[in-house]
Amino acid sequence: MNALPAQRVAVATPGGRYDILIGDGLLQQAAPWQGLPRAAQAVIVGNPTVDAAYGAALQAALAPHYAGLTRLCLPDGEAHKDWASLELIFDHLLARGCDRRTVLFALGGGVVGDMTGFAAATYMRGVPFVQVPTTLLAQVDSSVGGKTAINHPRGKNMIGAFHQPVRVVCDLATLDTLPAREMAAGLAEVIKYGPIADMDFMDWVEANLPALLARDRPALAQAVRRSCEIKARVVGADERESGLRAILNFGHTFGHAIETGLGHGVWLHGEAVGCGMVLAAELSAELGLVAPAHAQRLARLVEAAGLPVRAPAMPLERWLELMRIDKKAEGGEIRFVLLEAPGRAAVRPAPDDLVRRVIARRTGA
Repeated sequence: MNALPAQRVAVATPGGRYDILIGDGLLQQAAPWQGLPRAAQAVIVGNPTVDAAYGAALQAALAPHYAGLTRLCLPDGEAHKDWASLELIFDHLLARGCDRRTVLFALGGGVVGDMTGFAAATYMRGVPFVQVPTTLLAQVDSSVGGKTAINHPRGKNMIGAFHQPVRVVCDLATLDTLPAREMAAGLAEVIKYGPIADMDFMDWVEANLPALLARDRPALAQAVRRSCEIKARVVGADERESGLRAILNFGHTFGHAIETGLGHGVWLHGEAVGCGMVLAAELSAELGLVAPAHAQRLARLVEAAGLPVRAPAMPLERWLELMRIDKKAEGGEIRFVLLEAPGRAAVRPAPDDLVRRVIARRTGA
């Protein structure tokens, strides 16, 4: 089968303009790596699993451009998205005398991308970095938009910075080795874009879900491209999440509470977001913003993608406590991304009693 032609999505923000390249076999091609910042040194940051699969290929592609090119492996998993792993990046850079022109390449999923981006934002007060996402979730969401962070035991992504990449290279071939659970987790972020911004896209995802689960290349290319187009438009209008960009956190207030409450890494981020979207849609219906049938439709799609729709059991007050730490909270008031209509979302508060009711219904509490 012939490789799909590469597609390009432009991102324009005050913090930087860059391209997202989407295609098949991009790691082995020369064009995606041309025109990047020149430097004496560059570092590929990955984890043992991704490095073993793709580290050598990326190193070979970058070798003509960087004389001093090294690879660094971080511990794998959300549980290691912390200060200790971040220090490993700084140790590697400092031990090699890397200067502020050094380019970092984040090869992996959202954990590697977030930590490499945060290191790039803070090392010598900012160095360039390139996102090379190898999971569906990272290709459609976390690699785009410049949000970088590490976790804290009391909250997810609470310590970070905005730092835009200079390029994002999405090689669809890397999805072939993605475990089925990770693939489903990525579909949560694909599904997200329909209810908040584009109901035609939600229709498309429903119709093409079997092809996406089967990793059909043209279907994946369309899903990644459209997801990136929507995110690029939102990020371009609101880079630092002062307004519109917050809608991209649909499902995340509930989802982050799940991740933090259970312990980072017990549920995958996409699993928590998928369940969180169901809860947020049902809360929207409870408030009379959308019809219950719309929330039910979303729940069916999330479940069909292989994602949990039953929330984990936690005391209701623990849920509320965790959600009050959410970055959208103001003055201790929990604020949710809610559906105002099919294809349109906004950030707004909700009464605690309704929140408890929705959670209780989904947990059986």
